[in-house]
Amino acid sequence: MTHASIETTLELWVSSLRDVKQRIRPLFTQERVAASAALFLDGLLGAEPRKTGWMRAEAAGDPGPWRQQAILGRGRWAADALRDLVRDYVLEQLADDEAVLVLDETGFLKQGHTSCGVARQYTGSAGKITNCQIGVFAAYVSRHGQAFIDRALYLPRDWTADPERLAAAHVPKGIGFSTKPRLAQDMIERAIAANTPFAWVAADSVYGVGHLETALRRAGKGYVLGVKGTHAVKAWIDRPWLSGTAEQAARALPSSAWRRCSAGEGTQGPRLHEWAYLELADLEASDYAPSATGVWTRGLLIRRRLVDGELAYFTTWAPAGTSLKRLAWVEGHRWSIESAFETAKGELGLDHNETRSWHGWHRHVSLVMLAFALLARVRHQANAPAPPKTIQRLIALTYPG
Repeated sequence: MTHASIETTLELWVSSLRDVKQRIRPLFTQERVAASAALFLDGLLGAEPRKTGWMRAEAAGDPGPWRQQAILGRGRWAADALRDLVRDYVLEQLADDEAVLVLDETGFLKQGHTSCGVARQYTGSAGKITNCQIGVFAAYVSRHGQAFIDRALYLPRDWTADPERLAAAHVPKGIGFSTKPRLAQDMIERAIAANTPFAWVAADSVYGVGHLETALRRAGKGYVLGVKGTHAVKAWIDRPWLSGTAEQAARALPSSAWRRCSAGEGTQGPRLHEWAYLELADLEASDYAPSATGVWTRGLLIRRRLVDGELAYFTTWAPAGTSLKRLAWVEGHRWSIESAFETAKGELGLDHNETRSWHGWHRHVSLVMLAFALLARVRHQANAPAPPKTIQRLIALTYPG
């Protein structure tokens, strides 16, 4: 693969940033608000380690953070329109029929109790129960790159049961409680309605059971979804008898059932694990989607970590004959969204939102998604995944001083 020179990549960076600012202009009814949004984007992409209102204002040459804050609060514009623009922008460069839609959540650590959706709840970002907001995200991952295309703020039941609290955070009327799997299903439905090309969905055990599976089967999408070891499994229809939990099924497997293969490239080379795959039933696709044809297999994928033998379990739905290696490849795409969260928080200020409202959260996050999509586009067009130092050099050249 030919890599673009630093000069060519810099030109691509500048032209892409100019293009993005032109694309978002129609979202705003006033020129000054559009200008503030463009400066906000500059601040997210700038070299300042903290993307706070004061830091962005200083980078923009403003005497205070008011214009930067207004774009998230007082300005009138639709964050969902920007979300859809980001999705379409991503697909222009990264679209692929075999893409994987990866669903996951991340935490936003907070002080106090007034930020929309904040509560004491578990987040993997801290590895414990703490005071935070939880955002559910969908990332589009293809052979061309990866970027976020959807997001939703999770509101715990304590919030949705308190009308005064909802009103104080400016939560739109009609927004009620939704589980995280329901939020994820809404994202999948939006992606399908927008004709987003993808063949697979991957997610962890928060999303691995229930209505989400049925919705994906009806949509004709394959999936590799995490489940717990207590997940019930049963083989039927011309399969060897099996009934029990996922953990019991894994423990009963002979050594010959395990195969070592990579779940994809990591920062230190191939991410090798041992895998086993149990085909539980072959079913007609038309049982779920009348217009679908062919036989699909419901199965259980098991991953065993090499260093300590820790097991992870995944319920699968795939065209009959899909190999274990292919399913492991799909599951490995979950690593992409973890990497994306790290980049979005570490370089683009995903978790630096200072507003407390529903609109503020969705506007801030959508602007960060746009900044991330711009990075993904530049990387793809430059034909090389730029390492962090190169990204920072580009930022420094674009925003000197």
